[in-house]
Amino acid sequence: MSKTNPSTSCYIHIPFCEHICFYCNFNKVFLKGQPVDEYIQGLLKEIQLTLSIHPTENTETIYIGGGTPTSLSAKQLDDLLSGITQLLPVETTKEFTIEANPGDLTQEKLDVIKNYGINRLSMGVQTFDDRLLRKIGRKHTARDVYQSLKLIEKNQIENVSIDLIYALPGQSFEDFRISLKKAIALDLPHYAMYSLILENKTMFMNWVRRGRIELPEQEEEAKMFELAIEEMEKAGFSHYEVSNFAKKGWESKHNLVYWNNEHYYGFGAGASGYLNQQRYRNFGPIQHYLNPLRSNQLPIVETEKLTLKNQIEEEMFLGLRKQEGVSLVRFKEKFGQELTELYRQVLPDLFAKQLLTYENNRIKLTKKGVFLGNDVFEKFLLS
Repeated sequence: MSKTNPSTSCYIHIPFCEHICFYCNFNKVFLKGQPVDEYIQGLLKEIQLTLSIHPTENTETIYIGGGTPTSLSAKQLDDLLSGITQLLPVETTKEFTIEANPGDLTQEKLDVIKNYGINRLSMGVQTFDDRLLRKIGRKHTARDVYQSLKLIEKNQIENVSIDLIYALPGQSFEDFRISLKKAIALDLPHYAMYSLILENKTMFMNWVRRGRIELPEQEEEAKMFELAIEEMEKAGFSHYEVSNFAKKGWESKHNLVYWNNEHYYGFGAGASGYLNQQRYRNFGPIQHYLNPLRSNQLPIVETEKLTLKNQIEEEMFLGLRKQEGVSLVRFKEKFGQELTELYRQVLPDLFAKQLLTYENNRIKLTKKGVFLGNDVFEKFLLS
């Protein structure tokens, strides 16, 4: 992989959790008994090694995700953030996010977070229903959410996002409506809403296969999504991406890097990155990740050089997730081709079915298209 762009965003993965949720398939391990301190040093070494090959002049966004970054102790968080801020040019960073679990945040940890310039918190709330939280294996309660938000407010961190999941096992339309109402009442700047996806190697997938739990019907799931869109827009939030809602100016700058199909570093066990039209993924298991780093080698397990065809397809899949869609001008600048010419056999049918619309020199999903997104994206696969 050759030298990267002057501006590259950065994703940093902390795979430790104090509790494993039943639906989660992210790369994660129980915190207890893990070599956390060595992992932090290994992660910092990975950043150093990568920057020696791919230097960057600035990092516009940094996102620390997991796992549960706030499961680290205040001292471990301090070691991690101290290293990151020394290695990366953070003076250029416009948005510096860390994921947090309700109930994990303490004043001591918030002091550390603020000290290193983190200016955005993303919290996995999922639902305000304690019965459902237990059912999906979350260790926090609705009360923890309110207490954490009170502490965040006291510390004057304004840029806060929460995640909600709908179509949970045993969740009725009314259950979701109540959770949504409670979420909106918080009047936060940003919300992410995801339907529960059954992933392989999760407890939920095993339980569904054995008939132990049942998920809401697809029709019910669509009704919940429709309600989320209606209520969020009614409350003044822009549905700026399929799963994301924000007050104007509070959209996630980091996630827009992904949807705009731009380059970013991926650091940590199981993390993925995208540099110089090449996607790469690190080893997931902790020891497999640490072993190469002990010999000053990068912990990359696989790389894929994207062909022009791959790049164009990704531009369409990712760009159409955004409310503003795909810019015909940017497409031509990036690929030297006219989008309308390249997809001349696909577009008329999608316009006729009212799944896509053309506006301000952009192609974007209609409201109907948002609900049938995957069917639309499929049409942009090049033969």
